Amino acid sequence: MLQDPLIILIIGMLIVIGGIIAGKLNPFIALIVAALVVAWLTPEAAIVDFALSKGQSESAAQALANTSIGERIAAAFGSTVGKIGILIAMAAIIGKAMLMSGAAERIVRSILGMTGEKNAPLAFLSGSFFLGIPVFFDTVFYLMIPLAKAMAMRLKQQYLLLVLCITAGAAMANSLVPPTPGPLFLIAEMDIPIGMMMVGGFLVGSVTIIVGYLFAVWVNKRNPIPLRESIDAPLSEIEALANKDVALLPSLGISLSPILVPLVLITGSATVHTFMEMDSADNGNVLLFILQFFGEKNMALIMGAMAALLTLYLQNQKADKGMKGAVQSALTSGGVIILITAAGGAFGAMLQQTGISLRIAELTSGYQMALIPLAFFITALVRTAQGSATVAMITASGILSGMSTTGLDFHHLYLGLAIACGSKLVPWMNDSGFWIVCKMSNLTEKEALRTFSPLLTIMGIVGLVTIMIAAKIFPLV
Repeated sequence: MLQDPLIILIIGMLIVIGGIIAGKLNPFIALIVAALVVAWLTPEAAIVDFALSKGQSESAAQALANTSIGERIAAAFGSTVGKIGILIAMAAIIGKAMLMSGAAERIVRSILGMTGEKNAPLAFLSGSFFLGIPVFFDTVFYLMIPLAKAMAMRLKQQYLLLVLCITAGAAMANSLVPPTPGPLFLIAEMDIPIGMMMVGGFLVGSVTIIVGYLFAVWVNKRNPIPLRESIDAPLSEIEALANKDVALLPSLGISLSPILVPLVLITGSATVHTFMEMDSADNGNVLLFILQFFGEKNMALIMGAMAALLTLYLQNQKADKGMKGAVQSALTSGGVIILITAAGGAFGAMLQQTGISLRIAELTSGYQMALIPLAFFITALVRTAQGSATVAMITASGILSGMSTTGLDFHHLYLGLAIACGSKLVPWMNDSGFWIVCKMSNLTEKEALRTFSPLLTIMGIVGLVTIMIAAKIFPLV
C-alpha cells in the first residue's frame, strides 16, 4: 500500500508542507527529509521502470535501482545545481551590481517617464512576456527582479503586483511559445507546425496574462506585501538611489547592458538553433560561432554579470570601491537560494522515480472525456505531482501524441496549447521555480502559496477555457 506512487506523493507533500508551515523547518531541511522518505518508500521495480521509460538500458536502469538512497538524492541535487547554480549566482551579482551602481534606478526612471507610475506594472507584465519567449522563465525573473525592487521603492504598496506581473508574463510565454524547450518538444512529438504554435501560443498567452494582471491587482489590494530588507538589496541603499540626482546615475544604454547582453546572446542563439543549420558556424561565420558559444544561458548570464560589474566599476570612477562587497553579499544570498532550489529539484526527482507519471497515465488512459480538457488535466496532474512544467509537457504529449491526429474535429494545435496551459497547475514546494520566486523576491512560503501559486493556476484554467472556445469557433480543419 505504501509503495503506491500516489500514497508516496501524499506522504512527501505532507512532510514538506507540514514541515515548513507547521513545523517551522528551514525549507532546505524539509525538502531533503521529504526526498529521503520518498526515496526510501520507492520500490526497486518502480525505479527500474522509470529508468527504462527514459530510454536507459536495462543494465543502467538496474544500476540506478541498486544505487543507495543518499547517492540518488545527491545525484539529483547535483543535477539541479548544474542547471541553475551558475545562473542564480550570476543573477544575484547582476541584481546587486545594478542596484549599487544606480543602473536599476536609471531604468526605473526611464520606464516611469514613458508609461507613468499608473502603467508601470503593465510595462513589467508585457516586458516579461516578450522576454519569456526566447529566454527561460527563471532567467527572466533573475533579470527583472532588481528592477521590481527599485520600482517598488517609488510606487509603494505595489511590490507584490510587480513581482506577480513578472511571473505572469514570463511563465505563460515559457510554456506556450517556442523556442523554449517544452513547446519545442511538444510540437515535435505532436507534429504541430512551429509557426502555428508561435501564433497560437502568443494569442492564448495574451488572454491569460490579462486575467493574470487583474488577479495580481486584486490580490495586491487585498494583501499588499512590502519590499523587505534583504542582504542583497538593503532598503536604505535602494532609497538612497531613489533620491539620487539623475545626472549622477549611469546612462540608460550602460544601465541596460546587464540585461540586454544576455538577452541578445540567448535570443540570437535560440534563433540560430531553431531556424538555421547547426553546422553553419563551422563554415567560417564568426558571428554564428559567437552566438552559439556565448548564447548558452550560463555563458550569457556570466557576460551579463561582467557588464553589471563593469557598470559598477565605471560608476565608482574606475575604483574598485564596493566591488568586493557587492559580489560577496550577492553570493551569500544566492548560495542560500541555490541550496533550497537544488533540494526542491532532488525532491521532485525522487517523486519522478516512484513512477508517478506512469501511474497518472494509467489512471487517465480509459477516461472518456473531450480530448482538450483531458490533455489539460493530465498535464496538470503530472506538474503538481513532480514539479517540473517541462517534464509535465513531455509526459502528457507522450501520452496523447497517438490521439492527436485520429479523427479530430479541430486542429491538434489546440491539444498542444491545452498541454502547455496544464503545465502551469499547480506550482508548489516541489517546483524549483517556486523557490526561485519565493526567495529572490523575499516572499514567505505562505505568501507565495497564496499569490504566486493561484496566479499561475488561474491563468492556466483561463487558457483552457480560451482554447476550448477557439477550437469550437475556429477549428482550423
